Amino acid sequence: MELPVDLPISPMLAKSVPDLPDPESVPGGYVYEPKWDGFRCLVLRDGDEIELASRGKKPLTRYFPELVEAVRQHLPPRIVLDTEIIVRTGSPGAQRLDWEALSQRIHPAASRISRLSAETPAEIVAFDLLVLGDESLLERPFAQRRSKLQEALSGIDEQAPIHLTRATDSLREAQDWFERFEGAGLDGVVAKARSGVYTPGKRTMLKIKHKRTAEAVLIGYRVHKSGQGVGSLLLGLYDEQGALLGVGGIAAFTAQRRLELITELEDLVVREEDGSPRAAATDRSRFSGNKDVSFVPLRPERVVEVAFDQLEGRRFRHAVTFLRWRPDRDPASCTLAQIEVAPAYDLGQVLTK
Repeated sequence: MELPVDLPISPMLAKSVPDLPDPESVPGGYVYEPKWDGFRCLVLRDGDEIELASRGKKPLTRYFPELVEAVRQHLPPRIVLDTEIIVRTGSPGAQRLDWEALSQRIHPAASRISRLSAETPAEIVAFDLLVLGDESLLERPFAQRRSKLQEALSGIDEQAPIHLTRATDSLREAQDWFERFEGAGLDGVVAKARSGVYTPGKRTMLKIKHKRTAEAVLIGYRVHKSGQGVGSLLLGLYDEQGALLGVGGIAAFTAQRRLELITELEDLVVREEDGSPRAAATDRSRFSGNKDVSFVPLRPERVVEVAFDQLEGRRFRHAVTFLRWRPDRDPASCTLAQIEVAPAYDLGQVLTK
């Protein structure tokens, strides 16, 4: 595949902020878009060559044959789109995004892939344009990329599974989307600088979500105090130097789920040369005291999305809540930089009347 950008290319990322930014708080203003809850995907086409690349550059192409055919049928012969792959469910007039159906599409069996492509067909929602024809648009401001994206998709049949996302420069409309679209399963709102260039791999967009979440790497587990099953899952995030830091854990599981996790995570256990699990690793914080903090280490290959309240220093303040596995995420993308840290403030100012 020969395109006017260096491949592989990483999508531009977003940083979480608590509120919608004022549209005029950056030069040129902000444009707002709905935040879709699916698999981030770069769609690359060079003639007959078509690739669907995940945020972590992992190929999604084989899992979505119906989208490959849609790209071939409806998109220009040389193009790179930044998109979200979604699956929707429900009857007309009452449809919403279906994350569970989407996550089940990642399966090794070709027969299952073929069956699910018909039973739960996926769709593409496009929100940025990186390449069109022989031109790279990375250095073009977003307003120009958006205009060209509209033109590129303007002739597509309304029944095709390729859509152009909504966009507005109205703060009031964006706030309305944030409140109303949640009922359809959307995740919040994204803000993009109108004059901003496309920055692969950098968190230069802003995202405003309905809950404070993070994606973390699974690095180990502690055995439950009963001796049966997983007591807690231990999580890590990468710092600016690429070091994987322990940041806390997930502890609330049913007895049945604790046992299931032992089997589910078996292939990730770090083992000694004789095949026995490597033991006596520790994850001690200032709250550990004399407690046993040994855990079973796991290879950092699995990503989990969690809900949390605050990050204190470089650890979650309390135990976090499991939301879902993220098979579409690259563990290396799970960084501290994804989390908005509250600016420092003098406690004395809080206590002073």
